[in-house]
Amino acid sequence: MRWSTYLSPTDGREHVALSRDGRLHGLRDVTNLLELLGDGFGERMAKAAERALQDPFEVVEEAGAQFLAPIPAPPSIRDFMAFEEHVKTSSEALGHGVNPVWYEIPLFYFTNPAAVHGPHDDVAVSPGSARFDYELEIAAVVGRAGSDLDPAQAESHIAGYMVLCDWSARDLQEQEMRGLLGPAKGKDGATSFSRYLVTPDELEPYRAGNAYDLAMTAQVNGTQYSRGTFSTIYWSFAELLAYASRGTTLRPGDVVGSGTVGTGCILELSRVHGEEAFPWLRPGDRVRLEVEHVGVIDVGVVPGPAVVPLR
Repeated sequence: MRWSTYLSPTDGREHVALSRDGRLHGLRDVTNLLELLGDGFGERMAKAAERALQDPFEVVEEAGAQFLAPIPAPPSIRDFMAFEEHVKTSSEALGHGVNPVWYEIPLFYFTNPAAVHGPHDDVAVSPGSARFDYELEIAAVVGRAGSDLDPAQAESHIAGYMVLCDWSARDLQEQEMRGLLGPAKGKDGATSFSRYLVTPDELEPYRAGNAYDLAMTAQVNGTQYSRGTFSTIYWSFAELLAYASRGTTLRPGDVVGSGTVGTGCILELSRVHGEEAFPWLRPGDRVRLEVEHVGVIDVGVVPGPAVVPLR
């Protein structure tokens, strides 16, 4: 199943819809995808799909639909760093090896649920940044609550997957992390999600390695920048959820990001090939990120607000 959140042309409100054959079948009684999560066995989602097809609120052509993020306001967003190629290449470009701690535990930070963008919403450059970047990622959405999960069972807590872009102000990130805390303002300006929450059964035919054999690509102004494969992830999503749930509770709707796939950001590419070959993003640029069989983020970069001095 593929679920979306969209603005209805009938009443102008947010609605949840099942995507089928290029059309959105809107639900009458559900305005937030979180309402379909949390039962543990996917029964709410299955019954909602039947209602959407048999008695929809409306049927909208996807080509003209106004999509929001599938979950516009998730309870939390944890973003990991789970692809070894990205970590190794970035580390080597800086003249050192991968810190051993990366192989001991999957590292993550919390980002800003209030800054979620839809798949086609313009993204503003973070105030004061001259080194603005995309990050090509995939995210899992938690479908049912759980604490201290065992990796052997954790994957069953995933309701579905989306493409995720962690927009990053690299200069701000570098500055604040010198203080041994963060990232904060280097990361919290925007996080984009693709159109669909794609349920795991849709991806099962592509199962490979720790994940799925799905191409992950990025283009800037029509030129390909990044290409990787989801199956190359080092820490599986089962391990990511298990670690995230250690000593706390994952809630339905929580988002868990994979971190950047190898070659999946300008930071990595510019350090290897130079900034002239891979310049930082500027207003007017167009960025397209895609994960095969999952979805697309296709957005414009626009100017951000001016910096308001603190003192």
